[in-house]
Amino acid sequence: MTTAANTLIPFETLKPGDNVKITQRIKVGLKIWTTSVTGTVERTERRREGLATTRNFDDKAFADLIILKKDGPAGEETTIAMDEYTRVERA
Repeated sequence: MTTAANTLIPFETLKPGDNVKITQRIKVGLKIWTTSVTGTVERTERRREGLATTRNFDDKAFADLIILKKDGPAGEETTIAMDEYTRVERA
């Protein structure tokens, strides 16, 4: 029997060419939706955030991103920002 912990893929282990299903939770006010996308990992990035507030010069904030080529005839690319509610699984 597999558990959710066994099927989830850590961000650090993703490689270009991995076929994955990514599920995210979206919360607006009291409403919560989930959305999923399936595709092939093009690359992963850790991008520095340009926050809109004045911060200390050495206070760095980063976002982990997955650039994904979506399944389907159009072959669209999408960028997914990881958060604590993002689930990445093998497709």
